[in-house]
Formats: sequence, structure tokens, C-alpha cells
Amino acid sequence: TNVSSMTAQTANVQNNNNLSSSLEKLSTGLAINKASDNAAGLAIADKLRTQTSSIGQAIKNGNSAVAMLQITDQAMSEQSNILDTIKTKLVQASTATTSSDGVKALDQDVKKLLKQLDNIARDTNYNGIALLQADNTASGTDMATTKVFQLGEYASSTIELGSSVQANTVGLDVKTSDMSFTTNTAAQGLLTKVDKALTSLNKMRSRVGSIQNQVESSMRNLQVTEVNIKAAESIIRDVDYAKESANFNKMNIIAQAGTYAISQANNVSQNVMKLLQ
Repeated sequence: TNVSSMTAQTANVQNNNNLSSSLEKLSTGLAINKASDNAAGLAIADKLRTQTSSIGQAIKNGNSAVAMLQITDQAMSEQSNILDTIKTKLVQASTATTSSDGVKALDQDVKKLLKQLDNIARDTNYNGIALLQADNTASGTDMATTKVFQLGEYASSTIELGSSVQANTVGLDVKTSDMSFTTNTAAQGLLTKVDKALTSLNKMRSRVGSIQNQVESSMRNLQVTEVNIKAAESIIRDVDYAKESANFNKMNIIAQAGTYAISQANNVSQNVMKLLQ
């Protein structure tokens, strides 16, 4: 039994396995390519990867939420301009220097502006989701449902925009039927109603802006967290090229030496045969 050769071959096989593993790490850039490389490290790294994927999607959710809130805010901004214009026309109609025909013309202008305010409330949506009233229905209810933005990996990681938004003539209490006027005095009596509508609209808009600030703050935190978790995963999963290159060169030298050792073990056996001769 050529024990020396068998010992050298066993060592050579083991070293070749190590050499293949080192080459695999260098070619993939990963220190962990299979569970046997580092079972505990793989479990931790995979959990971190899942966490970063979830956070990455939460950041995308936040970007979508900001877009939705900005659409809502800009629509309300235009509605605020409409109410400003309506008040200006009411002030003009309230003075004695405006004739009866002028008052009637201003009344028609106000009605058209109120119709446009309702059009904005009806048409403003994000991906088919109504933002200023319940679906396409101006009366009855405010925005149909609370908007819940998922901004984290946990079920509790949410920010909500309440459903108490109804930025139309019904919700702002400036219905066309209540805003008609034919005299200076009647126009004057509507000024307070428009002021209240502006106050209500500004409260809704302020609430939307506050939620947007929360979403943006949450996104900034998520972005920092995502970077740190990816860095932690990299430390576990990614290969250290300097270290692994040195290890590969070491294994390569040992492999060559192992091949030489096997040949020498065989030579020893041949010397025994010479004694028998």
C-alpha cells in the first residue's frame, strides 16, 4: 500500500477543492456563493437583502405619494385662485357704481367660475384615484377613503391622509344656487360666505402640505437606512479581493507542490522495487 502517495493525493484533493472555492469567489465577487461557505452569514445576508428590497419599494411608494400630494396641492391652489377671483367680482358687484346690468353680468361670471371649481374637483385624480371628492360625485360625501401610504417594511410604517377633503362647491358651501345675486346688497352679503370657503380650502390644503412634509421626512430616513443596510450586507456577502487573491495564490502554490509530492511518493515505491530486483 502506497500510503505516502495516498496521503499526498488526499491533501491534493482537499487543496484543489479550496482552490476551486477561492476561484469561484474571485469570479463572482461574493464571499458566500452557497450555504456551505458560511451558513450563518448567508442567513443574515439574505435577511438584510430582503430588508433593503422592502425599503427600496417603500421609497418608491413615497415618491408616488409625493406626486399624488403635489397634484392635490396644485389643484387646490387653482381653486383658491378661483375663489379669489369670485371675491373680487363680488366686491365689484357690491358697490353702487356698478349698474344692474353689470351686476347680472358679474353674477354669470361667478356661476361659470363655480362650475370650473367643481370641474377641478371632479377631474383631479392620481391613477384614477379621486383626490378632491368622492369619485365623480360632488354631493353627499367627501373624499371617499383615507389615503394610507406604506412607507416602511412593517405594517405600522404608514402615514395617512384623512378622507375629510371635499374641495367642491358642496364641501366649501358655495353652491351655485346659494351664490346668485341681482343687486349690490345681495352681492355684498355673499362676501362672508366666500371668505369662509377660502378658510376651509386653506385648511384642507394645509393638511395636505403637512402630510407631504411627513412623507418626505420619512423618505430621507429610509434612504439613509437603505444605504447603511446595504453596507452591512456587503461586509458579509461581498468578497475581499485583496485577501482572497492572496489566498488563491497560496492555494495555487500548494496545489503545484502537492502534484510534486505525489510524483515523489511514486518514486519511493519504485526504489522498493529496485531492492526486490
